[in-house]
Amino acid sequence: MRGLLQLTLVQAKLYLREPIATFFTIFYAPLTLVLFGSIYGNEPSRVFGMRGTIDVSVPAYIALIIATVGLIGLPISTATERETGVLRRYRATPLHPLAYLISYIATYLVMTLVGVLLLILVGRLGWNLRFDGNVLSVLGGFFLGALSIFAFGFLVASLSPTARIAQTVGMVLAFPMMFISGATIPWEFLPDGVKKVAEFIPLTHVVRVLRTLWAGGSWGEVWVSALVLAGVLVVCSALSARFFRWE
Repeated sequence: MRGLLQLTLVQAKLYLREPIATFFTIFYAPLTLVLFGSIYGNEPSRVFGMRGTIDVSVPAYIALIIATVGLIGLPISTATERETGVLRRYRATPLHPLAYLISYIATYLVMTLVGVLLLILVGRLGWNLRFDGNVLSVLGGFFLGALSIFAFGFLVASLSPTARIAQTVGMVLAFPMMFISGATIPWEFLPDGVKKVAEFIPLTHVVRVLRTLWAGGSWGEVWVSALVLAGVLVVCSALSARFFRWE
């Protein structure tokens, strides 16, 4: 356990030393919220069920942070460490290989949570962000969404022979997902044709779960999306374990 904690601490320090990863994980979503909050404000709107733009944007931007970390940061970092021989050295240590994976996931979860907390703080202080949900339910939705997207990211890293390919594939997957899932553009403004396509995108279900639970909805309202995310988590984890390479 001590070795696992030390490894996780080292991973966190290495993460914070990467300015691009730190920016997009911790500061990108809050700054985006400031930009659009300054433009649209947070007045209740019938389009959003008498909630404000900020009220619906914050849970959606949580999904945005998850996608940025899980589909871009995680695959690139994992593939880079494999390419440079870092993973091979981890495997040669007395720690069980599973300890590396656990520390990696824990690090990304903690960093994602830091970005989420800063996002919520900005929304609360700047626009009196409204929250009608249950904290434990929202946390459950967050962890389900994050772990499913992280598993997807690990699969990309497992199948990518180089860091450059992992970066390309991750970005090709991430950016369309961000824009047609409701993570950046509110779901209410997307054309019907785009919505039909978006139903097949995991991030859409992350956004739906978080927005519903944030607004006070129940798991019963999003059980289909929760089932989809659970399926993504199980399938991608199994495939990642099958194809993951240490060198």
